[in-house]
Parts: sequence; C-alpha cells; structure tokens
Amino acid sequence: MTPSISLRTAWLVLCILTAGLTTVHPTKAATNVVVWDTGSRWADTPDAESRAAWKYVPSELFAFEADPLKAASDPGYYGREYSFHGDVVVENSRLAAVFWSAKGRVLVYSKTEVSPSSSGRSPTGNAGFGRKILEFTPRQDPSKPGTIGRCEILRNASDEVVLEAFFSSKGSPDVSAVFSFGKNEIIEIKPAETMKGIRLESPIDYGVVPAFLGDDLIFSPAEFASANPLTLPIENVFVGLLKGEHDEWVMTWPKGKQQLRLTLANDSHGQRVFESVDFDNDGQSLYLATLSAPGIWHREALKPTYLEKEVTLTWKKPFAAKWKTQLTEGGVRTTFTFRESKGQIWRGVPGSYSYPVWFDGDTAFYYLSKKVPPKGESVIYFIEGQDTPLSVSTPVDIMKATLGRPMCDPILDVAGQKLRTHHRRSEGAVHRACTCGYTEAIQAVFTAGHEVTKKVAVQEALGDMTYFVERHLERIDEYRHFAEDMIQFLQAQGTTAPERKPFLESLSQIVEQIPAEYSVQKNNMKSLDHAGDLTRRTMALTGRNDTNNLTAYMDLLKAWRAMGGAQDYVVAQCHTITRKLFQEAGYRCVSDAQSVPLAQEIRARCRRVLRNPDGYEIWANY
Repeated sequence: MTPSISLRTAWLVLCILTAGLTTVHPTKAATNVVVWDTGSRWADTPDAESRAAWKYVPSELFAFEADPLKAASDPGYYGREYSFHGDVVVENSRLAAVFWSAKGRVLVYSKTEVSPSSSGRSPTGNAGFGRKILEFTPRQDPSKPGTIGRCEILRNASDEVVLEAFFSSKGSPDVSAVFSFGKNEIIEIKPAETMKGIRLESPIDYGVVPAFLGDDLIFSPAEFASANPLTLPIENVFVGLLKGEHDEWVMTWPKGKQQLRLTLANDSHGQRVFESVDFDNDGQSLYLATLSAPGIWHREALKPTYLEKEVTLTWKKPFAAKWKTQLTEGGVRTTFTFRESKGQIWRGVPGSYSYPVWFDGDTAFYYLSKKVPPKGESVIYFIEGQDTPLSVSTPVDIMKATLGRPMCDPILDVAGQKLRTHHRRSEGAVHRACTCGYTEAIQAVFTAGHEVTKKVAVQEALGDMTYFVERHLERIDEYRHFAEDMIQFLQAQGTTAPERKPFLESLSQIVEQIPAEYSVQKNNMKSLDHAGDLTRRTMALTGRNDTNNLTAYMDLLKAWRAMGGAQDYVVAQCHTITRKLFQEAGYRCVSDAQSVPLAQEIRARCRRVLRNPDGYEIWANY
C-alpha cells in the first residue's frame, strides 16, 4: 500500500524537482550553505578548481531516487543517510570549510572581502576556496599523524549544516567533533568529551585579548625570545590578526575552565612567529569567525622621524568602525581611538598635547610628541563598530551572536564604562567641573566688580567647586583602598605560593606607586577643611565692594587651583598605575601557566576599580 502524499511533502518534492538538484553544477548552487562530496579524497592538496566530479548533497536525499516524488511518499525511504565517497566541503558566501580526510584536519577559508560600497557577499560555490585562514586538528601526538575516518551529516536544512567528523590516529581511539555552519561567517565547534583539546594552525602576526575596561592585551611574537608556549589570561574572546593585513579571525567560548596557549617557532629567517593556538575547551563549544577586508588591520613602525611631525599613513581604513591603536603615554601602553579630526587635548598627568591619531576621510594621520613618543610599532585594529556597514561583522558582533547578550553584558560592562560626574547640578549655571573652571567663573565676577550683587552666584559656584573636590578625594580614596587590599593580596599569595613570588613582587612594585604618589602630593592636595577655609575667605570678599577684592581673590584662586591641580594629578596617576598593573599582570604571567589564574584575579580586581572613572582618568570613550 502506497501512503498518500501530504501537501507539505508534495510541495517539498516539487521544489526539489523544479530546482533540478540532481543535476546542479557545483558553480551554480544558489542556496545559503552548501555541502559537497568531492567524489574522491585528496592525497596532497585540496583542489578548488577541478569540481567536475563534485556532487552536491541536497537537503532531501529523495532527489537521488529515480522517482523522487514517489520516494517521498514512502516512509521506507525516510531516515536515509548520505555516505561520502570523497572529502567534504561546506561553503556559504563567507567561508569554505574543507574536511581533508587524508591529513586529518579541517581547513577554513575566507571567501569575502568586504568594502563600504559592496555587500561583502560572493556567490556560493564560486570557483575558489578563498584565502586559507586556519587549520583545525585535535591536539594529538605529532609523531602520529591522523586522518578523518568519516563524516556524518546531522542536519542539512533551514540554512544550517551540521556535520560530525571522526578523527583517527594510530594507536589512539577515535575522537569526534560536531561542526555547525549557517549563512554567516561563524562556525560552532563542539568537541566530543574524549577530545580534550584542539589546535588551530594559523599565520598569526598579533594575538589580541580584548578588554572593555582598560587596555587590550596585544601579543607580538617578537617580544618573546625564549618563552614557549604563552598561556594567555583569556576572557571569553580572542582575536588573531593574520599576516598580510587582510584577514583576522575571532574565537569565543562560554564560561568555564578553558585555557588558550600560543605556540611559537622560528621561521626560515630566524624570526619568531606564532605557529598555532592550542585550546583546552573544557568540554564546551567554541566559535570561530573569519573577517576579511583589504587593510582590516595595519602595523605601522613608529620611526624616530615621526617625532613632532604630522605623518600621513599609506594605510586607509577599509570601512567605518571604532579604529584604535596603542601608543606609549607616561611609560604606559595607552589606547587611543582614532578621532575624526586633529586637535589639542589635555590629560591629567602629561597636560596638553596634540591628539596623536585621527582620520581625514579614510586617510589616517599620526602626530607623535615627546609626551606620546614614536616607540616600537603601532597596531591599528577594531573590536567594536561605529557607523559600521551592515555587511561587516565586528568581534563584538561575533561575541553577541555566539555567547548571547546575558553573558556578554558583564564582559562588555557598558554600565561600568559610564563616566561619573563631578557636577553638583545637572542643569542651569554649570561651569566646567574643575577648580580651574569654577575659579575662572568667579574671577569674571570680581573683575567686573559685581561680587556684592552676585554674591549668591559666587556662593553657588563655591558650593559646586567644593562638591567637585569631595568627589575627587572620594575617587582617590577608592584607589588607595584598592592599592591597600591589592598589596595585602599579593603578599598573601607570595606566602602560600613561594614559586610565584618573583611574579607577585614585580606587580607589587607597580601597585605600591599609588600610596607613594599620594604621600608625595598629600600636602598639596590639602583637605575638605582647607576647601572650607578658602570658601569662607572668598565669601568674605563679597560683603562689600573694595578695589583690593580682585587682588585678594586672585591669591585665593591660586590656592584653589594648586589644591585642585594636585588632586587632578593624583587621580590620573592612580588610574594610569592601575591600568599598568592590569596590563602587566596579563603580560608577565604568560610564561608560567600556574600564574595565569592569579593574573586573572588581579585583572578582575583592577577592572572593578577602573569602573566609572571620572574625566581626569581616561577618555570618556573607553
């Protein structure tokens, strides 16, 4: 008895027949994600050009039957599995993944080069794979090369392809991993429980551990002459900037006990290079995404000739984003976001200088000075979007898409990036929130001889200024308590783990600079009682008009500004020292895997105190 054909099944089969899937040519497939069977297994090099023998694997295998419509109506045909005769290739408009069975690895290629004027999409099934980004293998004994024994399709429908690949190595049991593909650049990889770790071979020039409070960690192989491997203090996302400056890849993972190591080697010229990434996945999925565009990142050598000179870069931004780089300010690596025009800025410690990086259109410019000197290399890259085209995904977009907003929120900590205010009033006659701004406003009253008639205005400005001083001193106290607790923590850790003592002592030397700076400037910063005394003396001058009032006030102005300037300096120094501690904990732990958990705890404590800075600490836009 032949079952009747449901309307849904008949419609599905009709679509299959109409599309002619049994005869589709490999370069003509129009679906969002495609699975190919190459027909035979590659022995040496995967060949993307010779596709004549490739077979397109449809989502419904009824298409292979002599009478697809009849087969679709027969339950006996359901549940049929596809058996690959060659290697497996999965493609969408953004990437291609080649399951190279003879070598036991999965090759991932980027197929797109996005630009502001294009959608960033290329036809699925184009003639080439694109540029190779990385190679995936289970972490195994290198003396026992493996193979991919077989691949099974778990799902091939609804713009999603899910494959399980089984990896074999002589003398070891098979291990497997599930690979999930959609119509974008993201691949989910779920290793089986027996696969304890993976290796990603990729031509990485720089490894980036993003931070959203403080500065990113940027790892260059040239900075590590002997350490190998480098165990990074990872925080759920890693970005690899690849040779050629056209490609990068983003890796994310959920919370757990994952560990990421960069392995180094010397190339044929004797230069240090990152050879691969080893990742312990803690039994959980990881996500990989390829991003490509001409100049998607850039390395600029900061030559001595750049000093005190406007320098035009040959590199141009390929699209709008929050482009940034790290330069040296006050001996500390400092993140500078490229602005849209040049100009002067003021910072709490170095004072005024020309902002060092900006764009004019798509062209990038540097102006490096003695306060931000040309030193080493400047790496230009992006983590977040800013007026970014819809066709371009950013690492933050990848994070949100793979980890979900509930997990991303504490990582991004948008609330912690908000600046605290030193304004007592939210509207009305509010001056610049600093002793300089308020004393300047009061000076204008005395200069005009209006101190008696505008006594209330003077009193309100003094109240605002006192409020500003209170907030400054509170913020400095936050840093002092942080430093006190951190010093105790580092000392305690050194006692319980003596082998970590050199690492911990090097960090103690950094954090001890906070109480040292406070001690040096304590007398200059004065106190709230001193501010109260200055307030009383200033208000006394508003009791009657006197030709000597302005001269007397100018002496008080100097006292206000000396106090405020010392506080500005200390709060900025506290912030800079904390950022340096945050950085150095991340950089100095990498040669000792046992120090990494300690470094992560130190960095977490730094992040907590860096939250909600005031405007004297760092740019409003972290």
